[in-house]
Amino acid sequence: MRIRLGTRRTTGFMSGLALAGLLATAAVTAAPAASALQADRTAPAAGEPDRLRAEYFPEPGGEGRTVQVPAEGHGPSRQGARTTAPLSAAETAADGTAGELAVTGSTEDRLDIVIVGDGYTAGQQGDFHADATAKWAAITAIEPYKSYQGLFNVWTVDAVSNESGITGDPTAGQVKDTALGSYFWCEGIERLICADIDKVASYAAKAPAADLVVVVSNSTKYGGAGYSGLTDEGYPFNGVSTLSSDHASSSLIAAHEIGHSVGLLDDEYTYDAYGTWTGGEPAGINSTTYDPAQLTAKRAKWYRWLGRPDPTGGTVGTYEGSFYHPYGIYRPTGTSIMRELSSTEFNLPGREAMIAGFYRAGNALSSPVGRDSALGAADRITVEVARLGTLSRTELRWYVDGVEKSAARGRTTVTPASLGVRKDGRGHRVTAILTDRTDAVRDPAVRDLATDRLSWTVAPGARRG
Repeated sequence: MRIRLGTRRTTGFMSGLALAGLLATAAVTAAPAASALQADRTAPAAGEPDRLRAEYFPEPGGEGRTVQVPAEGHGPSRQGARTTAPLSAAETAADGTAGELAVTGSTEDRLDIVIVGDGYTAGQQGDFHADATAKWAAITAIEPYKSYQGLFNVWTVDAVSNESGITGDPTAGQVKDTALGSYFWCEGIERLICADIDKVASYAAKAPAADLVVVVSNSTKYGGAGYSGLTDEGYPFNGVSTLSSDHASSSLIAAHEIGHSVGLLDDEYTYDAYGTWTGGEPAGINSTTYDPAQLTAKRAKWYRWLGRPDPTGGTVGTYEGSFYHPYGIYRPTGTSIMRELSSTEFNLPGREAMIAGFYRAGNALSSPVGRDSALGAADRITVEVARLGTLSRTELRWYVDGVEKSAARGRTTVTPASLGVRKDGRGHRVTAILTDRTDAVRDPAVRDLATDRLSWTVAPGARRG
């Protein structure tokens, strides 16, 4: 069964990784700037718009910052509505067209990502598709996105704007009439690109499904933002990332933001004003108050990775400063993509958390053979295995009544009879189990998430079709 982002699987994993990220924001109680980190909408004053938490990166390669922003488009031109002529009939016909960028399976078995463009006119939709393809390629050049693309569906939705480009490019006074109302200088911050999230939602709904949304804004100027925790606000997707189309560093913003929405990872950067963490052991997957000896003794967090060489270039340990606090709390490595965008790598605990998130939302094993009707011994059972990359190591096994049929390992088509089921007048249970034995996973609870099972009943006298 598909487990959508924003929901919780109630296995032992909850005590390890998943619950951590979902509760991370609630752990901040005494920090001086805690209000800037609220994940929910701030109650607005009379006549003021609702506000959401957004994250941005002031400089390419730098650390992130968070701020409360309007949920609707309220840029310099009050971009909540079109400011010039409405779309023509031909433009209206093209507006909202959904397409496939990288579709690998059914929406029930995949993490569905929708890419929507803003600031592209009707004649520039080809440019949008090229930009969407390039940005997704840049994101999936990073592990573990690279190896697990087979668990994603990527859709595009055409949003036709009246004008090319977005507000705030190149200067704050530049105003554009666009479909999503994207704009630089959100909250007076030049590199922060905000959008009307309700309009984003209306366009994303044109795709077959949306777990996450990426807004590609038509601009050469560096900028972007990340909204997370949106399912708590009633949106059908958990996160939205905005990024500029033609700046090479902007795709790293989306790669980082998906780390929150899918991997449930904390930010690892700090604010001096936050001082020392005093809140006890945090819920966050990649934040702890324990030193290496305590992690090991308590079998907590990333203790299985301690001392291992890390893809970020260091060694997994405990490095002071995480979850916005410079003291009294530790992260797994000196740097990572969750600390600063000069790093294009998730650390080992982060990779494991991302893989867990991919499997919470997707299934690597699926079948066109329904499980709601009984099969006969001669009926063919076919399964489909997602195409995964070098980090993954999948193993497909077949069982009859809980006993493995080792001769069938790796087969994607079998019959109950070929597995040894005979017409003996009794019912039997055929099960296919696909396990990802990737070296990037060490937690048994995550390994369980990375194990998919399908079962069928073989009944006396039954015959499919």
